[in-house]
Amino acid sequence: MPPRHWTILVVPSDNKRPRSFTVSERGRRGILWGAGALATLLLAAIVFLFTPYATPAARLLFAENERLRSQMDGIDGQMLALTDTINAIGQRDREIRALAGIPEDSLASVAGVVSAESRPDDSRRSVAVLPSAPARKPFLNRLNFGGDKMNIGDLTRRASELVQSFSAVSDTLNRNLERIANTPSIMPTTGWLSSRFSQSRMHPILHGNRQHEGIDVSAPMGAPIIAPASGVVRSVGFVAGFGNTFEIDHGNGIVTRFAHCSRIMVRNGQAVSRAQLIATVGNTGLTIGPHLHYEVHVNGKPVDPLRYVLPDKIAN
Repeated sequence: MPPRHWTILVVPSDNKRPRSFTVSERGRRGILWGAGALATLLLAAIVFLFTPYATPAARLLFAENERLRSQMDGIDGQMLALTDTINAIGQRDREIRALAGIPEDSLASVAGVVSAESRPDDSRRSVAVLPSAPARKPFLNRLNFGGDKMNIGDLTRRASELVQSFSAVSDTLNRNLERIANTPSIMPTTGWLSSRFSQSRMHPILHGNRQHEGIDVSAPMGAPIIAPASGVVRSVGFVAGFGNTFEIDHGNGIVTRFAHCSRIMVRNGQAVSRAQLIATVGNTGLTIGPHLHYEVHVNGKPVDPLRYVLPDKIAN
């Protein structure tokens, strides 16, 4: 049987002479095998280039990435907590400064806003601040400092400013500690305010308009009376109209007076501290019932004692 062969006829479009090619059976098979091998190599190259292989090095790299991601999540939470803490400390710094009469200054502005000029040009870490942070945003996107942009450098400077501010406040408070301790700031007894400080008041017994240089606090007989601030006791005795009366000299021109006591538990020249028990409520002198008559004098002039009573959460 003669060998089989293939004839390929090529007919040009320009009326030129057709050309023919003869391919034997063996050549045809070679062409098909070559095309198949080329396609196989091409497919293998595609698979090799675009398929990730889990080699030992790749597995180690993947595990390291997961570990770093877990660490970043932990840092995320810590940074949020640190941000909240610094903001809370800044608020407390403002409150303490107000109480101590210390003005805010440029050293540590408690508002927590850093000017654009003070921020380094670091676009990788400077981010817009959100008023309320979503739960899973990267921590650098969740630093909230008064609506301004913040970065790690700003956070560090903010903490440093607060440390310096508290140091300045502490120094001032230590210098004024004695003055603060000796300034009346609490009510000497618990009861009902039955009569206020007044330039003209109808006297309940003498029935005439008189200046009332203090306040009257009605309370049960024997109720405790405490010192409104530290000081030295003076003028203990019985005074006409006021009954059992005594005074405390707090220094800086401030003197407090306590009248109508049933029992005085301190003596002349005795040093007392704030909130110390000093007497009990009574009705000695001209009274219509048990109460404490409480006066505050500054540089010899009577002032409204309620000006020297702070809210409990501040006074304590």
